[in-house]
Amino acid sequence: MRIAVVSDIHGNLDALEAVVADLRDRAVDQVVNLGDSLAGPLLPKETAQFLMAQRDWIHLAGNHERQMLALSTSSGRADVYAHSQLGAAELAWLATLPPQASIGDDVLLCHGSPGSDLVTLLETANCPASRAAIEERIGDVTAGLVLCGHSHVARSVRCAGRLLVNPGSVGLPAYADDYPFPHAIESGSPDAQYAIVEKRNEAWQAALISVPYDYRRMVELAQLRGFSEWARALETGYVT
Repeated sequence: MRIAVVSDIHGNLDALEAVVADLRDRAVDQVVNLGDSLAGPLLPKETAQFLMAQRDWIHLAGNHERQMLALSTSSGRADVYAHSQLGAAELAWLATLPPQASIGDDVLLCHGSPGSDLVTLLETANCPASRAAIEERIGDVTAGLVLCGHSHVARSVRCAGRLLVNPGSVGLPAYADDYPFPHAIESGSPDAQYAIVEKRNEAWQAALISVPYDYRRMVELAQLRGFSEWARALETGYVT
């Protein structure tokens, strides 16, 4: 089985379309989307409609889907803008998305880590997580392959006989965050990122893929809507 893994699209439809075009030549059996698909100042409604049409994909809810559905006065700008652009059909679709899923007994899909959409599995803020931290976050999971997103950091780790893969972010290559303390995540590239995992000779292996695309329209949209930090991240892969 060859599985394509996308995550953290953040309404960047142009990056998503570039990834889907790249996938056409790679003969995958399944595509999984690990969540945080819409939040941000780009094209949340159009991205939702594109994803809703991919009925053979497995889609998860990330923390931003949860936050958008429970919108409050304390919600962040990315969630507020995206929510304002969605109609009843898109919001209803978001409400159907599970926080976690499995493919058979050997593949676990989650957004952050098993049991939490905010705790990253392979990173602690902007640093690689220690082996002890990873093992604690995995808990009693027995799957041989765990696919996770949220951190926007593409990484593959083999730990305790399991392969743990974060595909990176399709649509937002850098950002600043205050959780669990102030830090920046920077991929150093504007490319769209995703992964392909497959089982060969009874062992899972992963390829982390970086896809160049024309990001100029997304940069212009971010600037137009007053998200200059997004424009900089989309153009450079850096926060500053």
